Amino acid sequence: MPDLQPKTTTTSEEVPADVRQLAEFIHSLPENYSEQILPVLDRVLESTKRRRRILTLVQDALGQLRLDMKYLMFDLEATRRERDEYKAKLEEE
Repeated sequence: MPDLQPKTTTTSEEVPADVRQLAEFIHSLPENYSEQILPVLDRVLESTKRRRRILTLVQDALGQLRLDMKYLMFDLEATRRERDEYKAKLEEE
């Protein structure tokens, strides 16, 4: 009797609820049907996890970009203030 569990191990956070429900339904089907569908389910679960990882990476990168932009804006303002101070000193002389 073949193993009807998908090859990929997933956690609740990695897979949306509707995909988990689909997996549970497929596991409740008779063995001859579920054997045919399980390879497709494995691919769906793997692609879902991959998309989730990519989304997390993109969100992290955006967060880092926002932080970097804040630092750049701070540096730009500091540089402008320094420029204006030097300009004012030059005009005084």
